[in-house]
Amino acid sequence: MRLLAVGALGALRPLRPLTTEEPSMATKHPAPRNIRRGAPMLPGRYYHVLNRGNNRENIFLEERNYTYFLQLYAKYVLPVADTFAYCLLRNHFHSLIRVKEVQESDSLKESDSSPIHAAFQSLFGTYAKAINKGYGRTGKLFQEHFARIEVTSDAYFTNLIFYIHFNPQKHGFVNDWRDWPWSSYSAFMSGQPTQLQRSEVLDWFGGRERLAEFHRGAVDERMIAPLIAGDFE
Repeated sequence: MRLLAVGALGALRPLRPLTTEEPSMATKHPAPRNIRRGAPMLPGRYYHVLNRGNNRENIFLEERNYTYFLQLYAKYVLPVADTFAYCLLRNHFHSLIRVKEVQESDSLKESDSSPIHAAFQSLFGTYAKAINKGYGRTGKLFQEHFARIEVTSDAYFTNLIFYIHFNPQKHGFVNDWRDWPWSSYSAFMSGQPTQLQRSEVLDWFGGRERLAEFHRGAVDERMIAPLIAGDFE
């Protein structure tokens, strides 16, 4: 298994790509429901990272904001974390990452001064300053602590990729999530250069068509219910 080595998430068996006829793995192995804020993020581990606007305010006000956020994400986060999926929505965002093996002391790994924590804080701080200056606003743009959920099973990893892409439809921003331009799904369907871990994700699902097939499956609330728990409404 190339994507999640044994030991990274526990004693895992190789993941066989799912089909629309198979029962959801999430019904057998529910994902963790508790969103943690301020918890350390450790090298080599996988996390569902999400944050929203302070007081549920929009963080993206026009199209260029999405582009700028992704530019900052590439600058600050990609050097310290591999990204497997993302989606930017009007008032929040989701990403699925693996923290890179940065050589730091044990005490630093367990503190909020870790490279990955500093990277997200730089992302949020720089973006918020630009939005405040550009739109004449003051105060916090994001919630103080971004949420992170450790991904600890094959089922969670697999279904989370779908859930992240499905999020714009879940929140009613579009009737079909495929029409939302600010997610990683189009990069998986494209051959254009990308900084996503595209080859790993495609290998995980068994190729581009199998990934698309998994995403074409009928929306099954049993499959995504464990992922919705605690999500931003």
